[in-house]
Amino acid sequence: MKLNNFWDKKRVLLTGHTGFKGSWMLLWLLNLNAKVTGFSIDCGVSDNLFSQIYPSIKDDFTHKLGDINDFENLKTIVKKFKPDIVFHFAAQALVRESYINPLETWETNVLGSLKLLNALNNIENNCSVVMITTDKVYKNNEWIYGYREIDSLGGHDPYSASKAAAELAINSWRNSFAGNKRHQKPNIFIASARSGNVIGGGDWSKDRIFPDAIRALINQEKILVRNKESTRPWQHVLDPLFGYLTLAEKLSHNENKYCDSFNFGPGLQSNKSVEVLVETILTYWNGSWEDLKIKEDFHEAGLLNLNIDKANKILDWRPKWDFQCSVQKTVEWYKNTHAGQDPYQACLKDIYSFIN
Repeated sequence: MKLNNFWDKKRVLLTGHTGFKGSWMLLWLLNLNAKVTGFSIDCGVSDNLFSQIYPSIKDDFTHKLGDINDFENLKTIVKKFKPDIVFHFAAQALVRESYINPLETWETNVLGSLKLLNALNNIENNCSVVMITTDKVYKNNEWIYGYREIDSLGGHDPYSASKAAAELAINSWRNSFAGNKRHQKPNIFIASARSGNVIGGGDWSKDRIFPDAIRALINQEKILVRNKESTRPWQHVLDPLFGYLTLAEKLSHNENKYCDSFNFGPGLQSNKSVEVLVETILTYWNGSWEDLKIKEDFHEAGLLNLNIDKANKILDWRPKWDFQCSVQKTVEWYKNTHAGQDPYQACLKDIYSFIN
């Protein structure tokens, strides 16, 4: 699973580069010798992945802090940098947080996406744009079938609904302003990407089961589980990132068949319950867990799975690491860095393992 020299010296604008997925993508792009400008808010905490790897990469890319809703700032960065590729990760990405700050969630996830696309209107070079959304954009029928890209969008909670709305907005923008008509831009190629529940070393987010489990294990406490029967399409972060890289490269061919939405989820065998995930974590790090047996005030989906046939057929993409391997790699990252390994080196080790 290798990437060619397509990325060498490519100008890449990466929004949300201080987040979990954005930090992994930043490292991978730098390893591919891309010229990266990152644009993101200050993560505000010292124990996130970006803060852990920043000392090792601070001289290798351009680090810009700002809000995705700051349109004038976005326009200035785009005009100066003239990106060949854009990856849009910036988002409010937590379901429970979206109940606490719903307006901020909607503004960031919908208007922020549109402001980025509008900021690209004035560039003259060809530009491939990959807009990252989520598996939660689909109207969840709580069924066992994998959702296809043509299935209805929806979303009960503010996060899911805002990401579904972002998909509609992205599609509308692409249909309206990207193309060969007089009022359109023929040099902008836009796609959206939907992944599953990503895991991997360096995620310290609140209210996510894997980081919560690791914090408990480090502190020699029981892992507290809220929704043990909820199933998710668990996948290592490197699998969808490879899909995004593949999609961006395909978009550079300037073919309309790639200007669409794509699912980058794991195989069906990786759709597991939270209980199975926690039990698997404990096979690699001794500990225990407790079922809180409480009914959540906030609604979260129970069954969720993605169909990935389209990405397989059109992009020749498929996941590489299965559920067991993904959990093992993730636990090993946390154990090794807890024992003193440099997080930057731990990430590079996983990237090299993935591509070789």
